[in-house]
Amino acid sequence: MSTSDFSSLGLQAGLLKNLSTLGYEQMTPIQALSLPLILEGKDVIGQGKTGSGKTAAFGLGLLHKLNVKSYKIQSIVLCPTRELADQVASEIRKLARAIHNIKILTLCGGAPFGPQIGSLEHGAHIVVGTPGRIEEHLRKKTLKLDHVEMLVLDEADRMLDMGFQDAIDDIVEKIPSNRQTLLFSATYPQEIEDIAMRVMNNPAVVNAPSTHEASTIKQYFYQTNTDDERMNALRILLAKHKPDSALVFCNTKLDTQDVADELAHYGFYALAIHGDLDQRERDQALIRFSNKSVSVLVATDVAARGLDIDALDMVINFNLAHDPEIHVHRIGRTGRAGRSGIAATLYSDRETRKLDALEIDISTDELPSDTYLDKPIKKPAMTTLKIDGGKKQKLRPGDIVGGLTGKGGIPGDKIGKITVSSNWSYVAVESALVKPALKKIQSDKLKGRTFRVRILS
Repeated sequence: MSTSDFSSLGLQAGLLKNLSTLGYEQMTPIQALSLPLILEGKDVIGQGKTGSGKTAAFGLGLLHKLNVKSYKIQSIVLCPTRELADQVASEIRKLARAIHNIKILTLCGGAPFGPQIGSLEHGAHIVVGTPGRIEEHLRKKTLKLDHVEMLVLDEADRMLDMGFQDAIDDIVEKIPSNRQTLLFSATYPQEIEDIAMRVMNNPAVVNAPSTHEASTIKQYFYQTNTDDERMNALRILLAKHKPDSALVFCNTKLDTQDVADELAHYGFYALAIHGDLDQRERDQALIRFSNKSVSVLVATDVAARGLDIDALDMVINFNLAHDPEIHVHRIGRTGRAGRSGIAATLYSDRETRKLDALEIDISTDELPSDTYLDKPIKKPAMTTLKIDGGKKQKLRPGDIVGGLTGKGGIPGDKIGKITVSSNWSYVAVESALVKPALKKIQSDKLKGRTFRVRILS
């Protein structure tokens, strides 16, 4: 018997038989790595992309433990969006076909509250839902989690992106501390490590091998001898590669602002960050860049410190770095997490000695054709809505998601990053749906109040 066979796990006979009828014979890498640990009762952090088979991994774990005779909530699965919660609940129901009288309930924002209360009154074994709506039920005391033995945080990185960290903390507080906690995430930023330390007990970390090669950064060097040539080269490179997110480095605050203004003049979606901006301008620029509603950020090295963008497609050195360490740090911001990245450096005749100091073997590349400048500029996938209300107005990410996805609203998977600050909130929405999203928030109330909302451009 192979160790990747489900039959090697000691699962309940009914679950195994059902797996066979579903055509599940061999475990995927994430299942083979995490399921034995899950069945042992250990806390597990699983890193794997969507489609890696993680739902079956935690789904089988919680079904194997379930006491179907007890009509108390024994497992809770938190998901970032209603669509994902529906998918997860549907997959668990499929895996649970052999278990009679099992009740799996979905509790998500954007759906009426009343029927959910009615369903909860009849009892359930497993709840799958979004943090905002689960938190709301807890606040209204329509949901009790005193008997939960298993908590699953699915797509945890996306939940944190959508601003659900406080909601997750509030939910975890209401669950017995002797539970088993499973966390699944496609990426593993610092915030995930922080939340794992707070809510998990000595977790085992498993990482499904990526089908991608290790990170690869392709470096290019282009000689440009005048300011006009340099600006032209920058435009050509952005027009050719069409990056979703590109970081352009300049050495002075003045150059940073000039380059961003010039790019915007030519129709690129570009913003600058540097020390002369006030905090609100800086925050807005970083929010729009990190939520993919602006594709080019022009920055000085100092302003880019602490900028944590996971998936940068491209880094362009508009000005050469002053020393080799800074150069390496700049280009190392692309090609992360198994992705490929492009790093382009522009330099002039006078800077060849500076290039030698970078200790890199360079061969000058030929600049792509300027015919790329005739092609339309790629519009960002997302657009940011700014809502004139935040933490001080008791506005939470869950309220924003609920407001956008309610009756006549937009699907939850079309919502991107949500940032709630003291007096403002920012939500990224797929650009094609920004008008209906704007209309929905303008015509409906959030938290029983009307808030002013506008498109940031």
